[in-house]
Amino acid sequence: MAKNVVPEAKDALNRFKMEAANEVGVNLKQGYNGDLTSKQAGSIGGQMVNNICPVRHMNFKRNYRWLDGHEKEFTYNFRLAVIE
Repeated sequence: MAKNVVPEAKDALNRFKMEAANEVGVNLKQGYNGDLTSKQAGSIGGQMVNNICPVRHMNFKRNYRWLDGHEKEFTYNFRLAVIE
């Protein structure tokens, strides 16, 4: 089990987890939640990641490489995370 580097942050992390569970519609209770399915637990963790590092989208047009004068639109989806 992972240890919190800052023990005082435990309550804040639990609140954050409860908010994420609410956002995805999973009924999370205080204490043990062993009755959750893997899908439900994963959706909570995934929502927490999405809240911390949201997906960004970038659209732009550029010339199509094989046909002169033609443009193709590209969409890039990415996450921006700061790692220290």
